[in-house]
Amino acid sequence: MSTFPTSTIVHPTVLLSVVDHYNRVAKDTNKRVVGALLGSNNKGVVDVSNCYGLPFEEDDTNPNIWFLDHNFHENMFAMFKKINARENVVGWYSTGPKIRPADQDINELFRRYTPNPVMVIIDVAPKELGIPTKSYVTVEEINKDTSESTMRFQHIPSSIDAVEAEEICIEHLLRDVKDSSISSLTTQITDKKISLKHLLTNLQEMQHYLKLVCDGTLPPNHQIIGYIQDIINLSPNLNANEISKSFAVQNNDTMSVIYLSSMIRSIIALHNLIINKTANREAEKKADIINSTPPASAASPNGADKGKEKEQNAFNGADKPSKQA
Repeated sequence: MSTFPTSTIVHPTVLLSVVDHYNRVAKDTNKRVVGALLGSNNKGVVDVSNCYGLPFEEDDTNPNIWFLDHNFHENMFAMFKKINARENVVGWYSTGPKIRPADQDINELFRRYTPNPVMVIIDVAPKELGIPTKSYVTVEEINKDTSESTMRFQHIPSSIDAVEAEEICIEHLLRDVKDSSISSLTTQITDKKISLKHLLTNLQEMQHYLKLVCDGTLPPNHQIIGYIQDIINLSPNLNANEISKSFAVQNNDTMSVIYLSSMIRSIIALHNLIINKTANREAEKKADIINSTPPASAASPNGADKGKEKEQNAFNGADKPSKQA
């Protein structure tokens, strides 16, 4: 019997497979795709290393009506088992982007193949920074009044990890996807913008936590407060004159490089435009000269008729008998 899942590790190849599945089946629609997750459970840590899509349909008007081809799943798992016998069914995935009413029944269906299935919701079009996966497991909840037990989803931590071979493949894939027309300076500015946005999100989360602690809503956690204090202590003192001057000099240098690059790009574009116009003008002149040249004069039709008449008279004179002297 497998250990109850406490966290999940999703590999990048799984994310690529799910995105490919979604683009082939449900792109530009309100539908979602569902598939099986393969991997292993090591002392509660579920390592999701592979996956495959499953035929799935659900009614838009009634969410309790759905269909999942479990026969297809069993055949696919048998073929995957021949390739890698260490991979077992650890759960299933959905593109959500949220939990739906039929998810509890689908999770119970996957209990046939694993005692404690993990449901991973993968956001194929994330709008915020962070990990695009959310993992859930079902736990039994007993009602104190009626003593009835019900199953509900409980969130567990999720992370993204890759082996060395996957890292190399992802680097090559990103190298092919990267737009070569974008300069490295633009890429650096975009990366810094994303990093600053992510930093702002973390600072807002820390502020919200400290506010809840001050209000007494949450108990103080000395370890978390210690980490926050270390972050504050490691931040540079921007009030120092030397640091302010260094930031100003670096900012001015960066702006100067951007300005010069823009000017050079504009001058090169104007140069190419002038060369193109000059070449088109010369081509038009050559075409006008060719069109204005008169064609070679043809022989007059009257001269041709006279020639034919002379030939006919000569032929008739040859047929007449000659007079004797």
